[in-house]
Amino acid sequence: MGHTDPLTAILAALLALFAACGRAEAPGGRVRVFAAASLAGAFEELCARYGEAHPDLAVELHTAGTPQLVLQLAEGAPAEVFASADHASMERLLATGRARGTPRTFARNRLAILTAPGNPARIAGLADLARRDLVVVLCGPQVPAGRYARAALASAGVAVRSASDEPSVSAALRRVALGEADAAIVYATDAAAAADEVGAVGIPDARTPDIEYPIVALEDSSAAVGFVEFVLGPEGRGVLQAHGFGTP
Repeated sequence: MGHTDPLTAILAALLALFAACGRAEAPGGRVRVFAAASLAGAFEELCARYGEAHPDLAVELHTAGTPQLVLQLAEGAPAEVFASADHASMERLLATGRARGTPRTFARNRLAILTAPGNPARIAGLADLARRDLVVVLCGPQVPAGRYARAALASAGVAVRSASDEPSVSAALRRVALGEADAAIVYATDAAAAADEVGAVGIPDARTPDIEYPIVALEDSSAAVGFVEFVLGPEGRGVLQAHGFGTP
C-alpha cells in the first residue's frame, strides 16, 4: 500500500471540511440584496427577519449610494434583489436587462436639514442654508438625495453652494457628525436614526418632492421573489414604518 504524505492528508481534510461548510451554509440557496444607503437600518432588520423565517437560506445585504449600486449591477455584480432610492435609478437598472418583473414602490420618505447637536448655528429652515458663514454639504446631483435636496432648494428659491458633493446620505451625515460641515440635507429617516449624533430641522411637505423607493427581483428564484413579497407584505411594512418610512 502507498504511503500518504502527512501534509497532503491534512490539506485533503481541510478541503473536505471547507466544502462541507460551504454546503451547510446555505442548503436552500442565497439571496443577495442591494439596497440604497438610506435603507440600511431598515433592511438590516428585514434581512435578519427573512433569514430567521428561512433558516436554510443565506441572506446577504449590500448597501451603498444608489448610483454606485446601479453601476455595480450593470457591471455584473451578483445580486438577487435591488431596492432603489428613486425611480430614475431603477429605470437605469431596467435598461441593463437584469430585472425580472415590474418594480414596485414599497416605501416613501421626506427630507430634513441636519445640524450640529443643539443647532448652535440656529438654522430654522432652507433659507438659512444660503448664509455665507455656514458650510453646507449635499449629496451629489447624481445621487437621489442630492437631486431631491436641490429640488427642495429650488422650490424655496434658495441658492446654496455645496462645499462637498457626497456619494451617499450616510457620507453627508458623517460630515456633519464629525463637525466638518454645519449642515446637510438628507432623508428624515437618517436624521432620526442619528439623533444622538446630530440635530435636525424639518422641511415643509410643500417643499419636499415625492420620494419613493421601488424594489425588484433580479432573479426568478423563489428566494428573490419571496424577499420582495416579504418587504411589500404586512411584516415588511411594519419594519419600514418602525424605521420612519412611509408606505404606499
